[in-house]
Amino acid sequence: MSKPASSAPPIVEAHGISKKFGERTAVDHLDLEVPARVCFGLLGPNGAGKTTTLRMIYGVTRATSGLIRVFGMDISQHLRAVRARLGVTLQQNVLIESLSTKENLLVFGRYHLLREPDLSRRAEELIDFLELRSHAHLPVRQLSGGFQRRLAIALSLINGPELLILDEPTTGLDPAVRLALWSRIRELRAAGTTVLITTHYMDEAQRLCDQVAIVSAGKVIASGAPAELITTRLAPEAVEFDCASSEEAALRATALTNSVSCAAACSRAWSPGQAIPRRCVCWPPGQSRPR
Repeated sequence: MSKPASSAPPIVEAHGISKKFGERTAVDHLDLEVPARVCFGLLGPNGAGKTTTLRMIYGVTRATSGLIRVFGMDISQHLRAVRARLGVTLQQNVLIESLSTKENLLVFGRYHLLREPDLSRRAEELIDFLELRSHAHLPVRQLSGGFQRRLAIALSLINGPELLILDEPTTGLDPAVRLALWSRIRELRAAGTTVLITTHYMDEAQRLCDQVAIVSAGKVIASGAPAELITTRLAPEAVEFDCASSEEAALRATALTNSVSCAAACSRAWSPGQAIPRRCVCWPPGQSRPR
């Protein structure tokens, strides 16, 4: 997707933000700007600092240092005003399992002070938008994981947010549900909603995002359009070798010592016919390989 031209100020601005938990630094002087009306992706492995960054942006976690503005407002001073204009889908679904799909939407809408008849109208719109009609009156505990995820996203849209934050929205879902959610996210972005999404998967970022920031060890190590990052930051090919745990450690040590790729070390050291209990994924040294 190409970035749309826009002169509007950024929806999210983060300048030099850090977050420490005791002696551990989760986010390290990170800078970020999310333009209006785009889908912006934070891409990186587990533990990179993506979720902590999101939590600081929507005000659940206070930054140790740095400045965050959302809608031009300092999040530390205008938290209530910011939250009224955004929606958040967490990694883990937060649903009332004893209530039905529609009842969850109505309850959550009341948290945002929506009143009838607007509340029921909005719930019905989201039931159709997320294709929940066939499960609208079933208790949440009877829904599949895919339908629960659709409902979680519907809840984050109940207040018509200007900024939608999605923390790994499709992880663990089957391909059909994943594609359906991608379609809904594209529709939201096309309608003018700014979307900030975290993901492990470059293919997801490529299909959904106008811009991507690659996060590693709490820092943004690269940013740009997905196609640009694929061309400039990723190896054109990845070679995979299967090897035992002890062999994997030895091969990686060889690669680091000799400044060669793990794949090259594997090609020299692996012997055909050995037992192969686990997979070693190799890529050129000095290059992260987001998945």
